Amino acid sequence: MDNEVLNSMNYHISFFKITGKLTGKFVFCILIISVLYSCASAGKSSLRKISRDTLPKSFYQNQFTGILILDPEKQDTLLSRNHDKYFTPASNTKLFTFYTALQLLPEQVPVVNYAYQGDTLIISGTGDPTQFHPYFQDSTLFHFIKKHNGPIAIKHPSFEDNPLGAGWAWEDFDQYYSAERSALPLYGNVVRLIKEDSLRVTPSLFREQVIPAAFSNQRSQGENIFFYDPDRIDTLEIPFKTDSTLTRKLLESAIRQPLLNASKHPLEDSRILPGIPTDSVLKRMMQESDNFLAEQLLLMVSASLSDTLSTKKAREFILSMSLSDLRQMPRWVDGSGLSRYNLFTPESMVHVLTKLYRQIPRQRLFALLAAGGESGTLEDWFAGNPKPYIYAKSGTLGNNYNLSGYLITRKGKVLVFSFMNNHFRKPTSEIKTQMQAFLQAVRDNY
Repeated sequence: MDNEVLNSMNYHISFFKITGKLTGKFVFCILIISVLYSCASAGKSSLRKISRDTLPKSFYQNQFTGILILDPEKQDTLLSRNHDKYFTPASNTKLFTFYTALQLLPEQVPVVNYAYQGDTLIISGTGDPTQFHPYFQDSTLFHFIKKHNGPIAIKHPSFEDNPLGAGWAWEDFDQYYSAERSALPLYGNVVRLIKEDSLRVTPSLFREQVIPAAFSNQRSQGENIFFYDPDRIDTLEIPFKTDSTLTRKLLESAIRQPLLNASKHPLEDSRILPGIPTDSVLKRMMQESDNFLAEQLLLMVSASLSDTLSTKKAREFILSMSLSDLRQMPRWVDGSGLSRYNLFTPESMVHVLTKLYRQIPRQRLFALLAAGGESGTLEDWFAGNPKPYIYAKSGTLGNNYNLSGYLITRKGKVLVFSFMNNHFRKPTSEIKTQMQAFLQAVRDNY
């Protein structure tokens, strides 16, 4: 309620107590408050009715659902159900990674740290995922190194993470969405097998390790031996096993020059080599739900905080600083949401989304997110008429589907929401259909 109205009310209540008389101004204040209260109540009542009409009791049977819708301008909760309960968030986790990166990374991706010792150029990885990446195809590091005429050494920073995250499904080791984490990723840490007139292998270093065979697995679990069905015509991306020796060999193969090992020497007076805009990485991560980029973004944050690469350090830092005001502290174990150990509440999702809405210009913020009916993981769902009305992050794991983001009503009002569904056995498409009906009704009637 407006402070001026409240102050006026308090004054006239005092006047009434002393004189026993009602003023016209007092009556006017009462009328204004009544109108405001009835409007707010009507709005909430409308959303409750929409919920009952579009999400019948059968929707909630044999599953766990949480909903929170907030008016960020008034900081008013419009609808809530299990909003403070913990859910497996799947890729909704990326909202926290997104927020962390926006808070702590520079406008351009930090490609490597570098320094000179005499005529030797020393480089050290920062976690940047873009070098020779099949989508970004950035070659900033390549051109920087080629300009140097003297010896080049690579220093491997302290790296505290395992290549695969805690709680990731072990059988996904050869799937494109489970690329390993590393300090200096190259080629997105995947081998690309492209069928043209003949089979093209990128990076070419792995050409002799690709075996024509129609196996169920695309790679040997313990080594970089890859299997390719000769009858396939699509492009495959298969994660390779990473280590510091392989990183050096891949870079040597690309620049056609041997590299020295500088691991025993401190990197003093180092500088940062800037790369592509950070927003381009964030956009790809959020719209396509790229797990590899999410993990590497947290590693880059960690590198900006210390000389150690650790997603845990990045998570702990942001939770203790900008997100210390969360009412329900999450169990946050990776950057991507691949892990089923992650636990977040709808209220935490809305909390971070509200912070983003207040801190990032709306045009920039919405451009980084998937738009309903138009882009990324929402291209085939939640379409607007004619413009998108949902800008959000989806999150999908087996038996789980979540959606958290922003909804624009017919009247142009922006609402922040989180709609989380866990442990259902019905097809995910049925869950999405019910959610779509509900969110469209909110758009049309609030």
